[in-house]
Amino acid sequence: MPSSPHGSSDSPPPYATPSSEPESRTGPQARGWRTNLWLFLATVVSVFFTHYWLALDGQDGASAREAVRDASQFTATLLGILLAHEFGHYVAARIHGVSASLPYFIPLPLPPFGTMGAVIRMRSAIPSRAALLDIGASGPLAGLVLAIPLYAWGVAHSRVISLQGDYAQVGDSLLLRLLDHWFAPATPAGSDVLLSPIADAAWAGLFVTMVNLIPAGQLDGGHVAYSLFGPRQNRIAQWVHRSMLAFFFVSLGSFVARDLRTGVGMWHLGRHVNNSLFWLVWFEVLGVLGSLSSRGSDQLGVRNRAVATLGLALLAGVLHDRTQLLVWIGWLVGLGVLLVMEVRWGSLRRDSTLVDHPATGGERLGVGRAIVAIVTLVFFVLLFMPTPFLL
Repeated sequence: MPSSPHGSSDSPPPYATPSSEPESRTGPQARGWRTNLWLFLATVVSVFFTHYWLALDGQDGASAREAVRDASQFTATLLGILLAHEFGHYVAARIHGVSASLPYFIPLPLPPFGTMGAVIRMRSAIPSRAALLDIGASGPLAGLVLAIPLYAWGVAHSRVISLQGDYAQVGDSLLLRLLDHWFAPATPAGSDVLLSPIADAAWAGLFVTMVNLIPAGQLDGGHVAYSLFGPRQNRIAQWVHRSMLAFFFVSLGSFVARDLRTGVGMWHLGRHVNNSLFWLVWFEVLGVLGSLSSRGSDQLGVRNRAVATLGLALLAGVLHDRTQLLVWIGWLVGLGVLLVMEVRWGSLRRDSTLVDHPATGGERLGVGRAIVAIVTLVFFVLLFMPTPFLL
């Protein structure tokens, strides 16, 4: 995901400042690649050991040698996809004469991936909607060029296992169903496909691409949509942003309604909250990114929104297996307080501009680029996962 200064067209703005004068070869730009390199190496280590420990603790109880093999395959596949994504942005930016940094990878030695991805810094404004499209779409499309065939190969070389006890499942999408239909081994009743490390990492790459293609704010999908629709995209982005919150409640309600129909009651409410939480968290993440970019008034603020969201997410994880209804009523009350604050001071205000995109050029895209923009947004639909993780 690219980042840019306020008033330009790439995301998210807080991490970049425009350069006022050229940097010398011995200045920050010349030295900066060392930071990029060390962050990349730290991310390699973070992803490797995160997956190594997951492999050791997995369903099959892999040996240390098998865990090293699986972690190596996962790390190479995932970072290859992320590198393709970020260098897609970087090359397109350089072609259009936009000053851009090398990718900054973000290590996070926690499941499920071991990384939070990467960003590049845009040091100058993007001059036109055509350039905005090229820079915004090049990353996701470059990543997909690797992720799709790697998933196809990986799932074809995955194993079928019998389902026993509780197990976690990764999300499904139209594209994944199509690839599974063509390449995955047949699964008899009571069994499922255990993704190989390469398929698992490619799934992660497709998931990251889906998130980046959400057509709101200054995510890649927001750039592509703005290049296609212009200022009308701001109204679309607000609808998309609020639909994420609605989707959290629809998802949670559908899980609970299913349990009530089957006589289970509210026994698994904690599990259902966690299975639906992704959309609530990303609703708030977009608010944080919008607030950081300072494009509009946001009295709720970054700190209040971030602390409240992180607190609710961590509490939901800790309480995952708790079945006491009063505990989860308390959690829902906390969520209600956050949403009231959003209505009064934040992204749910009528005049909120938190997910608006900075103005970029006035000319429309040509037919060729318009087709590219539409195809890129169609990929978001094909990659859309209603429930990215099912516990």
